[in-house]
Amino acid sequence: MTIHPHHGTVDYDSRQVRKLRPLTMPLRLIYVTCENREEALKIANETVKNRLAACANIIGDITSVYWWDGTIQEGQEVALILKTREDLTEKLTAKIMELHSYTCPCVVAFPIEGGNSAFLDWIESETRS
Repeated sequence: MTIHPHHGTVDYDSRQVRKLRPLTMPLRLIYVTCENREEALKIANETVKNRLAACANIIGDITSVYWWDGTIQEGQEVALILKTREDLTEKLTAKIMELHSYTCPCVVAFPIEGGNSAFLDWIESETRS
């Protein structure tokens, strides 16, 4: 792949481009909001180390607006995205709940419906039951 920084185009070597493919094993993106970067890093490191997630992305500061205790709240949080297999979603969620400081943390799973086959294969190979 060659990136041309001055005009923003990318030339791909055809050998490097992989076709998008449907999944052979169902995969999930897990979205989590955390109190701060330290908590997000703790959850990311533990879940990846235990092979419950292949990788974690810490998005950074987000502003959340939500109902809590009968009033609208606003606060700064950090978003965390984990990539895993569908069959590990329950174990991963339990581990996040164990490590998380919130009483009712946001932990939601979204299906991955396709994508770069090499990356999807990598998620499958780097996670364990």
